[in-house]
Amino acid sequence: MSLSQEAIQLITDTALLAAGKTLSTYSPTAVLPEGVKVVDLEKYHMGRSRFRGVLSTNSLIDFSTYVKERAIEGSRGFIDQDDMTCTLIFNLGTNIAPGHADDRAVLRLKPSAGYKAVQGIPGRALSQKDLSDWIEDWNASLNATDEAGQTMSIAKAIAAVRTITIKASSESDHAVSETRTSRSAMDQIEATSKETLPASLVFSVVPYEGLSVRNITLRLSVITSGAQPMLKLRWIGEEVQREEIAQEFKSVLDAQIGAATPLTLGTFAA
Repeated sequence: MSLSQEAIQLITDTALLAAGKTLSTYSPTAVLPEGVKVVDLEKYHMGRSRFRGVLSTNSLIDFSTYVKERAIEGSRGFIDQDDMTCTLIFNLGTNIAPGHADDRAVLRLKPSAGYKAVQGIPGRALSQKDLSDWIEDWNASLNATDEAGQTMSIAKAIAAVRTITIKASSESDHAVSETRTSRSAMDQIEATSKETLPASLVFSVVPYEGLSVRNITLRLSVITSGAQPMLKLRWIGEEVQREEIAQEFKSVLDAQIGAATPLTLGTFAA
């Protein structure tokens, strides 16, 4: 009696399913019939087969507490200084006994309101009203200095910004001789104020939770090319200070959780 192709396939599949033959590969594998569905029975048990999940937080204190409570041998943290984040993988494991790397805690620091404000202002062309309002809003965090480096009151700085006037003057020279005639002209535009304009504004701010206070110097310049004066602030030493903040982030993390788990600069993808 001959068997049909379907019958032969059914017998083969049944045998494979019963045997569940394993292969001698480095990673555990088994031969199963095509179309067989593997069902995870974990959800039917009283508890999970292993702990896994992801904690996400903006709080350095809560992150540190959680890590110290749960860190075990084989865990490791990865610090991304550009994004001010730290990812702690509890079950990363080792080269000999690698883990699934799916039990994690992620810290993503949020910039403070003041740091957001000071990051958003440099380079923008501001009207007198815009800048004076900004200084007024953040007066508790600001100090103003004149060209000589002397401290001036914020009230005077605001008044000076509000009362800027543009003065333009022209000067023309003419020279005549037997062989040539020359002419030169010079226009001079000057921005002045009834009050002494601040040369710099110093913004004192804690950039992120858990970090120290930073004094950010903003240099004031007046643009006189238009009908109305425009003002710009430039962050003096911006790149250096951003780098210092990132380095402090790593130092603070090392002090908080360095004893519980190794820390590495960079990111990790499992």
